[in-house]
This record gives sequence, C-alpha cells and structure tokens, in this order.
Amino acid sequence: MNLSSRSERLTGRIFLIALVVVTLLPFLSMLSAALQPRGTVPTGLAWPTDPQWGNFADAFTAANMGALLKSSLLIVAGVVPIGVLIATMAGFGLGHLRVPGGHIAFGLLLLGLTLPFEAVVTPMYYQMRDMGLLNTRWAIILPLIGLYMPFAVFWMRAHFTNVPPELSEAARVDGSNTWQLFWRVHVPLARPAIASLTILLFLWTWNQFLLAIVMVDDATKRTMAGALGAFQGQWGTDLVLLCAGSLLILTPTLIVFLIFQRQFIKALLQGSVKG
Repeated sequence: MNLSSRSERLTGRIFLIALVVVTLLPFLSMLSAALQPRGTVPTGLAWPTDPQWGNFADAFTAANMGALLKSSLLIVAGVVPIGVLIATMAGFGLGHLRVPGGHIAFGLLLLGLTLPFEAVVTPMYYQMRDMGLLNTRWAIILPLIGLYMPFAVFWMRAHFTNVPPELSEAARVDGSNTWQLFWRVHVPLARPAIASLTILLFLWTWNQFLLAIVMVDDATKRTMAGALGAFQGQWGTDLVLLCAGSLLILTPTLIVFLIFQRQFIKALLQGSVKG
C-alpha cells in the first residue's frame, strides 16, 4: 500500500510538473520575444543579452492602450452585470421553479452552445447595421450578452437544480413570495456560482478580439485585445511589439484570476457545474 501510494504521488507530481511546463512555455516564449531589439525576428527561447524592457512602453503607446483600457472597462461594465443578472434569474426559473416549458427553453439554450462563434458573426453584423449600432460599443455589448447566455444560464441552472426544495418551502411558509425567495434566499446561496460566472464573463469579454474587429472601425472603441491589430502594418507585423502588447493585454486577466481563484474553485467544489 505504501509503495503504491508513493508511486501514485510521484506520478501525480510528474504530471503536474509537465502541465506547469507546458502552460508556462508559451508565456516564456512571448516574454523572450518581447525583450528582443526592435526589427528582429524572435526565435526560440533564447534570452536576449540586452533585454529591451522599453518595448512594453512602446507597445502601450503604439496601440493607444490607454484609450482601449477605458473602452474595455466600459464594455465589461455593460456585458458582465447584465449577463450575470439575466443568467441568474433564468437559471433560477429553469432550475428551481421548474416553469412550464422550461425543458423546451433549456433545450434551445443547449443548441446555442453548439453554434460556432464564427458562424453567427456575419448575421450579427447585418443586424447591428440595421439597428444603426455599428462602430459603437453597443455593437459589441449586445451580441456578447446574447452569445454568453447559453453557457451562463446552463451554469446557473446547474447550481439552482442542486438547492434543496425544503429551503423554498420553509421560506414560503414564512410568507415569502417568489421575488423575495429569489433575492433573500437563493441569491445569497448562489454567490460562489455567481462569482465564478462573473470571472468567466470578464475574462471572455476582456479577451474578445473577433467581434471587436468586425463590429467597430474606431480602434479606441474596441476591447484591449483589439489593440493587437495596431501592430499589423502594410508590409508585415512587428512581432516584438506584438508579443509585448499581448503580454500587456493578458496581465489584467491574470491578476483578476489570481485574486478571485478561490471563489472560482469554491464554486466548483460546491457543485455549481453538476446536474
């Protein structure tokens, strides 16, 4: 038993180390490339003899990331709260109240999970054009809310399905109506699931690239990921600044995940994705 246990622990550690290496390797490669002199073509993981840390400042200025940071925050503020609120209410109705026709609605939402994102970009473009919203942040906010709904509702429904019905019965006996039941009983219990969904929607919105490029011509109204197009010139791409800019764009999402990782893990451990 001891030999078997030691062997399992050793195997687990080996797999964990391999996973860490595979995960960190692209970031190390990007960091190495970002520190190369301007105008060179980065190759491999060779650390430069004279690291050019100023490339990060140049990338920030070249892509006008100050304006894009403000734009990204506005887009996130429009997508995440509305998306989480709608998904929480819909998940409560489908998962706990068992509303009539809920199975049909949930089936349609599951179909939405099977649609490739790229397949609906063109129809959404024409719809936003007909609504007069092209080249505005609403052309990014509204489609993203709709595109995130299938997964978001599925996530929240899974949580509410596992809530014991006795809690609602006790609240009803105390005189709570459905609205009070939702806000005073179930929303506090759903905080881990809501927090984890908020993190996911933030990460996806912040890193949104395709929709920002298609829907908005004004670069200052795009997301931070849309800044990557600033390094594409007529005759080629500045790979050094592209890597530096990519790392700058990834930094806020990495910080957010590191700060809220415990809430995310807590939601998973509480069974928010079961059922």
